[in-house]
Formats: sequence, C-alpha cells, structure tokens
Amino acid sequence: MKWKGRRQSENVVDLGSGEKGPRGKKAAVGGGIGVMIIAAIALLMNGGDLTQLLSLFTSQAQGGGTQTQAGGGSDVRENTPKEEELLAFVKTVLADTEDVWIPIFESMGKRYELPVLNRFIGNVDSACGYQTSDVGPFYCGADKNIYLDLAFFDDLDKRHDAAGDFAQAYVIAHEVAHHIQNILGISSKVGMQKQRSDERVRNQLSVRQELHADYLAGVWTHHIQATKNVLEPGDLEEALNAAWQIGDDTLQKRAGVRVRPHAFTHGTSAQRQKWFKAGFLSGDMNAGLQLYELQYSKL
Repeated sequence: MKWKGRRQSENVVDLGSGEKGPRGKKAAVGGGIGVMIIAAIALLMNGGDLTQLLSLFTSQAQGGGTQTQAGGGSDVRENTPKEEELLAFVKTVLADTEDVWIPIFESMGKRYELPVLNRFIGNVDSACGYQTSDVGPFYCGADKNIYLDLAFFDDLDKRHDAAGDFAQAYVIAHEVAHHIQNILGISSKVGMQKQRSDERVRNQLSVRQELHADYLAGVWTHHIQATKNVLEPGDLEEALNAAWQIGDDTLQKRAGVRVRPHAFTHGTSAQRQKWFKAGFLSGDMNAGLQLYELQYSKL
C-alpha cells in the first residue's frame, strides 16, 4: 500500500505513550475481528467460560518495552521506531477512511461523525469496560471509539498467516465499518432483534452484521483506490487472505475440531471474502443493505 507522505488523521490517541483516553460506563462492545477470534474458539470448547480462555491468547509483546495500562496510571514508555512507523500507518489509513466516508455521507445528506482510534498496550479501560489485547481490535459503541493494540498486527501475521500492510488496513476499515453501522442505527436495530431471538438467530444476526462490515470495508477500498490510487500489486489479495484466515470455519479447523455452523458469529471464510469483494467491485454502500434481506442460507 502506498501510504507514506500522505495526510495523517488527528483522531488517533496513543494511550501507550501516556495520552489520556476515554473512560466511563460499561456498554456492549461492538464486534471486532479480534473478538471474533476469541469468541469462535470459546464456542469450540463445549460452552467453556470465555474469561477462562483469554489467557490462551496473550498477544506478543512489542519491542521489549513495558506494557501499559491505558488510563490507569501505570508507567508509560517511549515508542520503538517500529511502533512509530505503525502509528504513522494507522493514522494514514484512518485519514483515508475519513476522506472516503465524509463525502459519501454528504451525498446522502448526512454528516459523518469522525471516530477516534485509541492505540493501547496490553489492556484498556474503555467506555465498554475493561478489555485486554486478547480481544484484538474492537469498536465500542458507547463512546464511538476504536481500540487497537499494535501487537495484533504481529498476531495477524504469525498466528493467522495474514501478512501485509493492506491486511492491516482491512482490519482498520472493518472496525470503522462498525462505527458506520452504529451512527446509521444498524447496530441498535440488530441489538433489538437479538433481544427477542434465540441463540441460533442471534448468531445469524451477528454474522450478517459482520459480513456487512466486510462489505463496507470493500466499499472503502473501492473509493480509496479510485481517488488516491494507493493499491500496489498483491494488496487486494492481502485483504482477501485476511478475510479468509479469520473466517469462523477456518478458525475452527485450525483449532482441530469439527466445523460447527450454528456457532458461527462472523461468517465463513468464503462469505467474508465474498462480501468484501462485492463491496470493492460495486463501491455502493447502500447496495450492501440488501444483506439484511437475504436468507441466512444465501449469505
């Protein structure tokens, strides 16, 4: 991805280097790619307690530095050169999402409310409660913030075989898509449907929401390529590979257990690729809303 030398967003807070971030009331955490990884494995364990499994997924520490409890008064440290470069990349990608979604929302007669992306190390006290880096990147609907531990990018590469800067950009675009779902009222609609549904239907609704986020990430890719020509050879394949590697069925197979479709919460590898690619080819965010009209078996 061609990203160096371009505008960087001012809406990134580096909690890991001591900047103060939001704290507050607990609320439901918006689904994220990392959350899916943990949730899928938990479902494989015959109903095991998720909190007992988190220790299995400790993210790799970065650069030999001390981990920081963001917003909690712990010691802070200087970023390594690698972290500084990753932060610059994250700021550039977030700026690219702003540059795409602001005019799209304007064309709809709406205002795009910019999300804040918080970089943390190890753990964070968010408006959605205390979270560790084990959950991976996540979106918190309560404060409309995205949370990301940069160590997840190493995890994406080494544990999930999804290397590449555009695989990382896909992760960010996916979390921004959850923000779009939130401000458009889609998340609240899904939440109300879940309240009156059984577990099987709740899982299907989660799959639809996650696949729609993949579709929106594809829409963003379409527009950022059309306006800034940022893609390099292999970039699109990196995003598609990332979508495949974090599909529910692939995660279950990697865990060495049989595939359990009724437990899917984010969609199969093929579905995730399908809807990201559909968004990329169409570039039409409204067309993705048909996802909610499809029968689950046709996703």
